[in-house]
Amino acid sequence: MKNLQTNSPDTNSLDYPVQIFKALGDENRLRILSLLRHGELCVCDIMDVLKLPQSTASRHLAYLRNAGWVNSRRGGKWMYYRLRIEPQNEAIRSCVVSYLSSLPPLQEDHLALETHLAQKNKEACK
Repeated sequence: MKNLQTNSPDTNSLDYPVQIFKALGDENRLRILSLLRHGELCVCDIMDVLKLPQSTASRHLAYLRNAGWVNSRRGGKWMYYRLRIEPQNEAIRSCVVSYLSSLPPLQEDHLALETHLAQKNKEACK
């Protein structure tokens, strides 16, 4: 993956878990994390499924990236995001994502994502 953007917080500091858990304090960020269980998504996919303006989606994604939850890469004019997998936060990530997947509103988001991806023009995010 070229142009992968990551932020590497100091995992030996107490600031690291504070950042991780603060990032979970917003409904939109929880919904985004849940969608990213599907795999890498374009910001336009997240905007369409969650009915968020581009600026709002991008702001929440940047917050999640800065907290160490997601990685991003640029592809053409769009940014693509995926869950960041690292040994030191795998237990937390797995627990959070598993819990989120059990919530009915987030299950509805996943159905909306599946519909969106099935109908999406393959050239949409280029």
